[in-house]
Amino acid sequence: MLSIFQDHYVGFLEATLVTLRLTAVSLLLAVVIGLVIAFLKLSPNRLLNAAANVYITVIRGTPLIVQLMFLYFGISRLIVLSSFWAGALALAIHSGAYVAEIFRGAIQSVDKGQMEASRSLGVPYWHSMRLVVLPQAFRRAVPPLGNQFIIGLKDSSLVAYLGVPELYGTALSIQAENFQPFETYIVAGMYYLILVLIFTLLVNRLEARLDVEKQRNEPEAPQLEYATP
Repeated sequence: MLSIFQDHYVGFLEATLVTLRLTAVSLLLAVVIGLVIAFLKLSPNRLLNAAANVYITVIRGTPLIVQLMFLYFGISRLIVLSSFWAGALALAIHSGAYVAEIFRGAIQSVDKGQMEASRSLGVPYWHSMRLVVLPQAFRRAVPPLGNQFIIGLKDSSLVAYLGVPELYGTALSIQAENFQPFETYIVAGMYYLILVLIFTLLVNRLEARLDVEKQRNEPEAPQLEYATP
């Protein structure tokens, strides 16, 4: 196993960069898709609400590998994209359904009285949503979003079947050359584990920072003084 590290560390490092780029692009697109779908699901318009429900139900009810193949070959019929961008878009559409539910739950968890108070002051709906509701919803959505991002990082390995040379795809090529699949996949798994640990550390630090800011912004409880008899 050590020899695989020494002989192929350059290839694995390049594959790690591809994995990180793929994960970053797909998750950024997933956040945009998820936010749009969350607003559609919260919309009083029945048609928009139904469309959001269908999207979430279909995506969550079918395997990711099937969605990747379906979207990849479907996208290639409409527009010519590289395997990287087709895979990133497919991953974004998949993760967007889960991100949408996270945003929806976070938005609904904010006290409705805050929106009503903002509207009563004459602030337009979307300004109230952007300035009052969404900042609080984002803080509450950070833990589940962090978990979803880690899942997205590991799910990116399936894009190897589209020909993207990320970590798992590189491991497939290397084990076909050295005939050591067990050791090669252990090395690839260690790279994934390191990435997940780094990602987890960053999410935990973001949560801690948001908690500190929340405590600073919260007003202190009044101190009651009792007269001694």
